[in-house]
Amino acid sequence: MLNSVDFSGKPFHFIGIGGIGMSALAHVLSSRGLPVSGSDLRLSHITERLESKGAHIFNQQQAENLAFFAQPLISSGDHVTKLPQVVCSTAIKEDNPEYKEAIALGCPIFHRSDILAALMNERKGIAIAGTHGKTTTSSITGYLLLKAGIDPTIIIGGEVSAWSGNAYVGQSDYVVAEADESDGSLVKLSSHIGVITNIELDHPDHYSSLDQVVDIFDRFVEQCETVIGSIDCPTVRDRIKPAISYSLDADSGADYIATNVSEDAAGTTADIIEKGAKLGRLTVPLLGLHNLSNALASIAVARQLGVSFESLATHMPNFQGARRRFEHRGFHNEILFIDDYAHHPSEVKATMAAAQVQRSGTLPSGKDRRVVAVFQPHRYSRASTLLNEFATSFEGADRILVTDIYSAGETNTANITGEQVKDAIAQHQPNTEYCPTLEAVKQTLQTSLHPGDIVIFLTAGNLNQVIPEVMSAYQSAPQPEAALT
Repeated sequence: MLNSVDFSGKPFHFIGIGGIGMSALAHVLSSRGLPVSGSDLRLSHITERLESKGAHIFNQQQAENLAFFAQPLISSGDHVTKLPQVVCSTAIKEDNPEYKEAIALGCPIFHRSDILAALMNERKGIAIAGTHGKTTTSSITGYLLLKAGIDPTIIIGGEVSAWSGNAYVGQSDYVVAEADESDGSLVKLSSHIGVITNIELDHPDHYSSLDQVVDIFDRFVEQCETVIGSIDCPTVRDRIKPAISYSLDADSGADYIATNVSEDAAGTTADIIEKGAKLGRLTVPLLGLHNLSNALASIAVARQLGVSFESLATHMPNFQGARRRFEHRGFHNEILFIDDYAHHPSEVKATMAAAQVQRSGTLPSGKDRRVVAVFQPHRYSRASTLLNEFATSFEGADRILVTDIYSAGETNTANITGEQVKDAIAQHQPNTEYCPTLEAVKQTLQTSLHPGDIVIFLTAGNLNQVIPEVMSAYQSAPQPEAALT
C-alpha cells in the first residue's frame, strides 16, 4: 500500500463493519478511542456492541456515509485531512458505492489484513494460521493467556463468552489473532510466534493447487520468529518443518504430545508431554481429537511465554468454546441442536467424529440416539473441487439432509448443484435427502425428529438461521441439557 495505517486519531470507516473479521478490528480501534464508523446492510448484536463502544453504524451503504467525520470540517477547508481511512474485506467489490466514493475522494483504502498487520506490528504478535482450527486455537490461546495474567489483545473470527465477543483489548504487548490464508493475506503479518494447525486446499477460488497454498505458508513462516506446527499434518511435517512441533501420536517425537487420551460426552482428557517429560493430566471441555490438537497448540504457545502447567490445567476445563464450533444451541424434547461451522470435508469428518462421542451420553428415557446431519455446501468452487471428498465425509450420520449450495457471492462456473452434492453423498450414505431451500429444511425437521436425536447444522453460510424455528416445534417438553452427560 502507498499509504500507512494511521492510529494517531484519523478516523476509520469500515465497509461491511458487521462481518466477523471486520467487526473485531473495529472493536479494537473503538476501544482505543479512535473515531470509527461503518456500514452494513444487516444490523445485529455485533453492530450494537460496536455502537456501545462509540462506533457510528449506517444500515445502508451509500457514498454520503464517508462524509460523516468530514462534514463538520468542510467549512474550515480541513475536511480533506479528516476523510476516513477506509477498510474493506475481500468481499467488497469495486462497484460498491462507498468504495467508489472512497476512490473519488482519495481516501486511504486498506484491506482488513492491513489493519491487523499494523496492530500486530505494534506489539508481539501471536498469529494462528492453518486451514482448519484457527478460531478454536486462537480462542483457547487467548483464554489461557488471559487467565494466566498476560492480558493479550485478542482478535478472532468467532465469538467467545469469556470476553463477550470476537475481540478483547488487553494491556500487554501481546496480540493473539487469526492469520487468514483464504486470500493470501496472512503473508502481511510479522509475528513473534506463528502457529500452523494444518494445511489443505480449502479455497479453490483463490488457489489452483496445494503447492500454491504451501507457498503462502512458506512466506508466512519467513516472517515469524518462532513457528509452532502440528506434525500430525504431513504437509506441515514434511514441507514446513516447524521449530516447535506438537502431535497426538506418542511415537512422533514431537516437542508436545497428548497421550493416554480419554473421551466422553463432557470432553477429552489426556496426559501432556513436553519434550519427553510429563507435565500432568489436563481436560479439554470440547469434543473431538481435533480439538485436543488445537488445545495442544495453545499449550505450546503458553509454555513459550512461561505459563505454568498448573495454570493451564486449572483454567482449560472452564473454557466454553467459540460460537458455531459444535455449539449447543438447545435441548428440547430430548433432542440436541448443534450449530457447527464445518464446510470442508476434513472439518465435516471431525464434526461427525465428535458427534459419535456426544452420542455416548445417556438420556433420561434410555432411548438410542440418531445423528442427523444437515449440510449446506459453501461455495460452488469448493463443492465442485472437493465433491469426492465430501461424498465420504459423513460416516456415522444416521440421516443426512443436503441443501442448495450457498454461493458466498460466487458465480456458478462449475455448473454444480446441491442435488449433485446430495447424489455424491448418497452413493456412500443411502439415508441422504435433498432439501433445497431453508424453508424445506425447516418444514422437514419440524415434523420428523425423534427424542434422542442429535441434529447438527453444518454451514459457513446462513443455514443456522432456521435453528430457532426448528427448535420451537419441540419446546413443548424441554429437558435440561445437563441430562446429556
